[in-house]
Amino acid sequence: MDHTTIDQTTTAGPLAGTTVLDLTQHLSGPFASMILGDLGARVIKVEPPAGDPTRRIGPYFEDGDSAYYLSANRNKESVVLNLKAPGGREALLALAAKADVVVENFRPGTLAKLGIDLDDLLTANPRIVLCSITGFGSDGPYRLLPAFDIVVQALSGGMSLTGEADGKSVRSGLPIGDVAAGMYGAVGALAGLIQVGRTGTGTRVDVSMLDTQVSLLSYVASYYLASGDVAGRQGRGHMSIPTYRAFTCGDGRDIVVAANTEPFWRGLAAAFGRAELVDDPRFLDNDARRAHRAELDAILEGVAADSTAEALLARLAEEGVPSAPINTIDAALADPQVVGHDMVVTLQGRGDGIRAVGNPIRFPGGRTEFAAPPRLGDATERVLRDVAGYDDERLAELVGNGAAVIG
Repeated sequence: MDHTTIDQTTTAGPLAGTTVLDLTQHLSGPFASMILGDLGARVIKVEPPAGDPTRRIGPYFEDGDSAYYLSANRNKESVVLNLKAPGGREALLALAAKADVVVENFRPGTLAKLGIDLDDLLTANPRIVLCSITGFGSDGPYRLLPAFDIVVQALSGGMSLTGEADGKSVRSGLPIGDVAAGMYGAVGALAGLIQVGRTGTGTRVDVSMLDTQVSLLSYVASYYLASGDVAGRQGRGHMSIPTYRAFTCGDGRDIVVAANTEPFWRGLAAAFGRAELVDDPRFLDNDARRAHRAELDAILEGVAADSTAEALLARLAEEGVPSAPINTIDAALADPQVVGHDMVVTLQGRGDGIRAVGNPIRFPGGRTEFAAPPRLGDATERVLRDVAGYDDERLAELVGNGAAVIG
């Protein structure tokens, strides 16, 4: 089996030359550091001897690691350190001294139990950006509680908006609690780097998964703050735009239509073969259509039920109305627009390569080759030599003490 690795020290991209010390596991933290790696940073993932727990999450595995782990850990190097063993803590601080960013997503106080206080990292490197992603932040009554994606979706109110209007609230099919926090974490780390460049002084960035989910309430929260009205489950439509919704066609396929302006509404009416609706007093403008939503829904749903998805989408396209099929995952990843933008990539360095979703951020001169997620400890020796400056004697001592494991 191919054990080739891609050199992470000479990658292209706007963050080339930036070193990120990745103390993360599960999804939110690894997603943040993966973004930084995709943008050219050298990402050193420090793992305990057992590895990131997600390496073992089923049901799907490829080349020895879970598909879950493989989804969020490309473009990284794995270093195995046991912080409880003699020399492990010192090795981590030696790496922090040479890093630009540290990303961690432990519950507050967890690192301290391992002998690493966050202040120790800033002492080791006064110019470092320390990005902490937690469930509930570094303070507040929930700070020490465990948090997972479904928990913050529920607490934030976002889950109460998801599901059929007359049904039960459901979790978003995408892990937005984790990945959105990871995105905010990456943004915070980048802002921290700019601040360090301006002031020469390191900084802390604190990102809460719950805060992130509350921020995503966006205009729905503003509607409540302005009116006191509490939005409910949105179902297949939109709370304020009746013609921004999904339809089931006669062939059983589902489509969406985004007729959120008056020109698009006129186009929708024409595409549905009901141009006379434009002059119907019940539907003259969006306020009227909202007041008579049930009547409009019945008319449009009847037309959709008598049409195939292909035919209805073609008519909508002719009228210039934004619309699309509701793709399954296989259809989405095969969509010509997605394929044309290289959003399915092959990660090099493990076996025949591992297929994964690409990065949507593009820069001229950015990296064109993505490295597969590392095997456990595959870079321990290289990184401790090149970054921490350890020689043969110190490496042998670490390995002998069980403080480091060479993969």
